[in-house]
Amino acid sequence: MWGCGALLGARTRSRLWREVLVAWGRRWSAAAPYSASAEPSRVRALVYGHHGDPAKVVELKDLELAAVGGSDVHVRMLAAPINPSDINMIQGNYGLLPKLPAVGGNEGVGQVVAVGSSVTGVKPGDWVIPANAGLGTWRTEAVFSEEALIGVPSDIPLQSAATLSVNPCTAYRMLMDFEQLQPGDSVIQNASNSGVGQAVIQIAAALGLRTVNVVRDRPDIQKLTDRLKSLGAEHVLTEEELRKHEMKNFFKDMPQPRLALNCVGGKSSTELLRHLAPGGTMVTYGGMAKQPVIASVSQLIFKDLKLRGFWLSQWKKDHSPASLSMAKPGLSGFPGVQRQLLPLGVAHGLSCRCSHV
Repeated sequence: MWGCGALLGARTRSRLWREVLVAWGRRWSAAAPYSASAEPSRVRALVYGHHGDPAKVVELKDLELAAVGGSDVHVRMLAAPINPSDINMIQGNYGLLPKLPAVGGNEGVGQVVAVGSSVTGVKPGDWVIPANAGLGTWRTEAVFSEEALIGVPSDIPLQSAATLSVNPCTAYRMLMDFEQLQPGDSVIQNASNSGVGQAVIQIAAALGLRTVNVVRDRPDIQKLTDRLKSLGAEHVLTEEELRKHEMKNFFKDMPQPRLALNCVGGKSSTELLRHLAPGGTMVTYGGMAKQPVIASVSQLIFKDLKLRGFWLSQWKKDHSPASLSMAKPGLSGFPGVQRQLLPLGVAHGLSCRCSHV
């Protein structure tokens, strides 16, 4: 995710914005101690008043900081990444759009400065992340409602905390919800060096699952292969290698995948389907190629393959915290997906590095 604003030609702007946002976090973290007595009246934020090209519609503005009420939490942002969904939201072509004018950014981590009298879940000094998309994290400080935030440990890497709420959670839910996988089973995915792809590799390895990871060919393919394998990838293939006739022999040495994860669409998704085991499921969570998913009739009939879609924001709407039973001590109010993922991510040192897919 760090630098993933490359999508839609925004890579340079994303790197610049990222540096600005992280610099804000470092400056405020070093300059202002957290306490209930800190009362800055204005903050800086990246705001857009209408949808369009982010380079044209996003402006750096001074905003007034709201007073802290009974259920409010004053948060100083420490780091806020740029995700392709952030760009899509500004452009107006995402499935969830905030009321305009809006502050950009769906992810990030902040430190609690002060809390209202009725707040019980967090205290000054705690780290918090957004509970849902659309919170607007591209700002130096803000006052949010307690229910809009999730407390996370402050002893995990800053980048891991800032990128925990979307990509790793998406990876975890897709691995858990569509097929009943057991240690030794295999998963195949494209866009494997994306933020979600890298999370899939690491979580799958922690669960004892074997992964076949497909990426686009490039001059430094060996460097990328080595990096993904260092995260736990068992096999790394290019799109061209996946299409070769020799792939028929590939799955003689490992079980055919029962689960395919598609973030590309087009020919890439068709190839994933071709290698799925009978009765397997392909889950689509992105469409980077901007091409439809095409499944042959024979695959659907004779292999009984299943096509599903996944969007984390919709999953959260369908699963209230009260309906989930994976609560962990000390994580009151933590949505189920993060409750289950956080101990796994912390225990296994989940990496959040990302490169252009």
